[in-house]
Amino acid sequence: MYTDGDARTYADGTEPAVEARGDAAPAGDAPTGTTPSALAWPGLPAQRAGAPERPGDPSHADVYLTVQRSAAFQEVRRRYRSFVVPATALFLTWYLAYVIAAVTVPGVMARQVLGPLNVAMLAGLGQFVTTFLLTWAYARHARLRRDRAALDLRWETQEMTGGNVR
Repeated sequence: MYTDGDARTYADGTEPAVEARGDAAPAGDAPTGTTPSALAWPGLPAQRAGAPERPGDPSHADVYLTVQRSAAFQEVRRRYRSFVVPATALFLTWYLAYVIAAVTVPGVMARQVLGPLNVAMLAGLGQFVTTFLLTWAYARHARLRRDRAALDLRWETQEMTGGNVR
C-alpha cells in the first residue's frame, strides 16, 4: 500500500524495487544494481531467462533454420501433406462434381428420391456430411500421426533457444 506522498513508498517506509505498472523507470530513477532495460516488461521471456542472448549463442533464425532442415521436421511436413493434398483434391472434386451436375444435368438432380427429397438435396446434404467427416479425419490424423512429433520439435526448439522464443 502506498502512502499519500509524492515518493512511492510502502506504509512501512520501504520503496518498491520495480514500478507497479511494470514499465521501465527513467534512467536516473532505476533502483541500485539494476538497469532501466531490466525493469521494462519483466514478463518477457528474454528478461525472465536472465541476460539477453550471449554472443556465442545461435540466433533464433539459425535455430529455426536448423529445425526446418531437420529430418524430424521434414517428416512432420510429409505426414501433413500426405493427408491434406489428397483430401483437398478429393473434396474439391466432389464439390465441383456436385456444382457441374447441378448445371449440366438438372433433370437428374431434380429426380425425386424419397418423398420431397431429390438427388440435388441429398448431394447438398452430403456436402455437409463430407465437411464434418473431413474435419474429424483431419483432427484424428493430426492427433495420431503429427502432434507427438510436432511437440517433440517444439521442445527441441525451446531447448535450443533456452526457452527464449519470440
